Amino acid sequence: MAKEYEMVIGLEVHVELKTKTKIFCNCETSFGAEPNIHTCPVCMGLPGTLPVLNDKVVEYAVKAGLATNCKIANFSKQDRKNYFYPDLPKAYQISQFDLPLCERGYLDIETESGSKRIGITRIHIEEDAGKLVHDDIHGTMIDCNRCGVPLIEIVSEPDIRSAEEAKAYLQKLRAIILYTGISDCKMNEGSFRCDVNLSVREKGTEKFGTRTEMKNINSFQYVVKAIEYEYKRQIEAIEDGEEIVQETRKFDADTGKTYSMRGKENANDYRYFPDPDLPPIELSDEKIEKIKTTIPELPDARKKKYMEKYGISAYISEKIISDIDMADYFEKVATLAKTPKVAANILVGEVARLNTAEMFYCPISAVNIAKLSDLISDEVINTSTAKKLIARMWEDDSDPVLIVEKENLKQINDRDFLAKIATEVIENSPKLVSDYKNGKQQAIKALMGQAMGKTAGKANPVILEEIIKKLII
Repeated sequence: MAKEYEMVIGLEVHVELKTKTKIFCNCETSFGAEPNIHTCPVCMGLPGTLPVLNDKVVEYAVKAGLATNCKIANFSKQDRKNYFYPDLPKAYQISQFDLPLCERGYLDIETESGSKRIGITRIHIEEDAGKLVHDDIHGTMIDCNRCGVPLIEIVSEPDIRSAEEAKAYLQKLRAIILYTGISDCKMNEGSFRCDVNLSVREKGTEKFGTRTEMKNINSFQYVVKAIEYEYKRQIEAIEDGEEIVQETRKFDADTGKTYSMRGKENANDYRYFPDPDLPPIELSDEKIEKIKTTIPELPDARKKKYMEKYGISAYISEKIISDIDMADYFEKVATLAKTPKVAANILVGEVARLNTAEMFYCPISAVNIAKLSDLISDEVINTSTAKKLIARMWEDDSDPVLIVEKENLKQINDRDFLAKIATEVIENSPKLVSDYKNGKQQAIKALMGQAMGKTAGKANPVILEEIIKKLII
C-alpha cells in the first residue's frame, strides 16, 4: 500500500456487578438458573410498577470510578434509553446519559513498546437486557433472568492504537475490577464483555475515520482477532475506493471475520429523557470518601512493590498483576523462592504458554515453582532443562529437585569439557564458522544447537557460547 494507516480504538466495557439482587427490584442475580424464574413485574416493566434503586449498585460504581482515577459526580441522574429489541421487555433501558456517576479517569498499561495512559471518558450505571436463545427446533426464545441485572459501562477515550494495547487495557481493567471485589468478571458468563469501536485513518492526520462497532465480545483472544480482521477489512475497503459505513458488526469466532448486523445508532436515535420514576443520585464528599476507604490494594500498588522489592521489570510486573489469581499465586512463590524475579519470569513465560485458559491456571504448587526457580538461579539447571521440567510438572506436580537428581539433569559448567564439545562442533562445521566470520549471526545459533545436542541440552549456554566465539576468533 502506498499510504500508511493507523487504527483508532475506543472500548465500551460492560461489567455485571456482584450484588445479590437486581438494580431496581429484589429478584436474584445468580447465573445459570432455569429461564425466566428470576423475574418480577418490576424487571419485566409491567404497567403500574415502580423501580427502586439498589444503593449497593451506586457504591460499587463509585468504587470502580475511584479505582480508575475518575471524578465522582455529586449529582447525577438516570435516563430512559428507548429502543425496540425482543430481549428488552420495557422497550427502554434505564441508563445514564448526560450526567454519569464517574467521568474523566484513566489507567496506565504496559506493552512491549512501553507504558501508555488510556483515558476513561465515563462510567455509568444501567440495567442489563435479557438474553436471546436460538434453537433449531423452537426458533428464537427469550430468557429474561438477566433483565435488570446491574451493570456499569466503562467507556474509554479513543486512545488505543493496536490490538496489543486493547488487550492490555482490558486485562488491566478486569484486574482492577476484580481487586475491588465488585464483580466476578467471568467472561464466559458475560459478566465482563466488550464492544470495540474501530476506525482507520492515514498516519499523521488528526481527523478520525468512520467507525464501526463490534458488539459483545467476551474473550481477550477474540477481541484481538476482531480488531486485526476489522482493521484489515477497512483498509482494503478504503484502498478499493469504498466508503466505510457507520454500523454495528458481529464478530464470528468460527470464521474470525466480522459481519454487518445493522446501521449504528447515534445518541439522538435513542430519544433519551430523564426517568420520571427515579430521583437524582446525590452523593456528598463525605460519602465518596467513605467508599474510598473500602478500596483494597490495587494492581498498580502491587506492580510498584514487585518492581522495587524484587527488581522485576515494569512489563513483567504488569503481566502478573493483570490477573489477581496470578498475583496471589506469585506472592506465595515469592515468599519461598531465593530469587522471586526468576519465578516471575517462569510464570509469565512457560506457565503462561502452557495455560490454554484465558484466566490464570497453574496445576503446579507454589512450593515446586519456587524450587524450580531456585534450581535456575543457582545455575543447577539451564533454561532448556527448566522448560522440560515444567512440562512434566504440569502433568504431575512433582518435586523438581528430586527429578534433577534422579535423572542427572544438572547443568554442565565444566569449561574443559565444554571446550572439547565446542572444538568438535567447530571442526565439523567449517561452513557455519565461515558464515559467522562473515557477519552472519544466525550461524552461532546453529553451532550452539549442535553443541547443546551433544550434551543432551544440559550445557550452560552462556559459558558454551562464550567458548565457541573465542575458539572461532
